[in-house]
Amino acid sequence: MSSVPRPTGDAAALRTLNFINGEFVAARSGKTFENRAPTDGRLIGLVSEAGEAEVDAAVRAARAALAGPWGGLDIAQRSEMLYAVADEINRRFDDFLQAEVADTGKPLSLASHIDIPRGAANFKIFADVVKNVPTEAFQMATPDGKGALNYALRVPKGVVGVICPWNLPLLLMTWKVGPALACGNAVVVKPSEETPSTATLLGEVMNKVGVPKGVYNVVHGFGPGSAGEFLTRHAGVDAITFTGETRTGTAIMKAAAEGTRAVSFELGGKNAGIVFADCDFDAAVEGIGRAAFANCGQVCLGTERVYVELAIFERFVQALKARAEGMKPGRPEDKATGIGPLISQEHRNKVLSYYKKAVADGATVVTGGGVPDMPGELKNGSWIQPTIWTGLPESSAVIREEIFGPCCHIRPFDAEDEAVALANDTPYGLATTIWTTNLARAHRVAAKIDVGICWVNSWFLRDLRTPFGGSKESGIGREGGVHSLEFYTELRNVCIKL
Repeated sequence: MSSVPRPTGDAAALRTLNFINGEFVAARSGKTFENRAPTDGRLIGLVSEAGEAEVDAAVRAARAALAGPWGGLDIAQRSEMLYAVADEINRRFDDFLQAEVADTGKPLSLASHIDIPRGAANFKIFADVVKNVPTEAFQMATPDGKGALNYALRVPKGVVGVICPWNLPLLLMTWKVGPALACGNAVVVKPSEETPSTATLLGEVMNKVGVPKGVYNVVHGFGPGSAGEFLTRHAGVDAITFTGETRTGTAIMKAAAEGTRAVSFELGGKNAGIVFADCDFDAAVEGIGRAAFANCGQVCLGTERVYVELAIFERFVQALKARAEGMKPGRPEDKATGIGPLISQEHRNKVLSYYKKAVADGATVVTGGGVPDMPGELKNGSWIQPTIWTGLPESSAVIREEIFGPCCHIRPFDAEDEAVALANDTPYGLATTIWTTNLARAHRVAAKIDVGICWVNSWFLRDLRTPFGGSKESGIGREGGVHSLEFYTELRNVCIKL
């Protein structure tokens, strides 16, 4: 029985199983749920839904691993093992690529360029970071004149619950699992029910390279009343890291309050792009185009609100319109495909509801606004048109709420302070992208935007050593480089009387 569905073969015979204590196991209840391809709605396979028994078994396996061989490894040994994990992902690159594309429907070119390479790189990055981050030491005077020495030790948190989203499944999962394991923790991963495959496939990699049983576990299911809730409420979980919508983050935070457990959240966003008249025009159109439409708009760091200086407003709208209309939907393997489907029919219904709200609120639909006419079996997929609006008031739900689709609203502005005020007028604070060739303005405006990351003349450019996270309702905590270590470890002070 295969642990991970492949995109070919008899779908009825395929199963995605939970990975617990180094073994692929079905839920005792026998409950399963369907995994369907967003490109054409076909059944990829059935996924075993973990119950409380499986979640408990996974947490117990993780605790046993901490007390066993995994807990006995030093930093150099763990780092060597994580390098082996990354190398094995790259060796099985095509397997991971096929599984990721089958689950998400995203173009092969996108997944092969970003998702899988970054998914592997996250293990090597944090294997290096953990070896090179110092702690602190202080000498202090004592009344007897002999003094004392204080030094800090960095110790793992313990068992970390990792709850992952569906938009960049492998990349965002390993962004958490990589540093968690590098720091000596054990993990229980709950991938999105929409994209279960690559997290499960990683179990095969862990076994192949000799990662001790119980260090990496995967439980499948949903949120309330399923694996997600069972994991976040489990008393044996010492810390929880989550990427997803703000509402779910709030529920997880309430669960984590029992036992006063640490949380790290990257939540929703309603990110702004600010385009000044002195920008490199072609670069700005290309950058905003990617920020609004890449991965069919299903990127937490994407741009749904665009503010353009009045002098170039009409020209910019028309240029972005041309870019959106040039994005051809199609099968992932087709080199001409510029945009894939949304993750599911349910999500498409949500995005379409905002398309309707925009019209009801008086928007001018510059392009898109509906569903493309797809050929053959692709008609059953979750396709949607890239969409641009103008003319909406800032009070519209389309401007205030995260849509998570390939769409943006463009509004003109006259003055720099106006653009800053508009960008900050949101309960979210995840990301902003600014386009200008005026260096003084770039520094000045970037410092005023209430976000966790602000790009200037770029988008989605990430140095993994730098802090990443959101402000306001977009999250709690920072990850990346030493900042990940601050979450995945505890600092223990040792005081030696000399």
